Amino acid sequence: MNKKEIEYKIQDLKTDYVRLQQDLEKLEYVKGILHPLERQLEGIEQELRELNKQLDEMED
Repeated sequence: MNKKEIEYKIQDLKTDYVRLQQDLEKLEYVKGILHPLERQLEGIEQELRELNKQLDEMED
């Protein structure tokens, strides 16, 4: 991936993360099952770490 693709993917993941956080808050309010959403959030966090690392390596 080039720099622009990585930056676009990061923004896309951040948008997904915020949406999932909002869904999680709603589920907490109604005492829903949280584990699947928590796993998705963890996956996005890991992917963001990897993409940010790639981006940092490109800028060096």
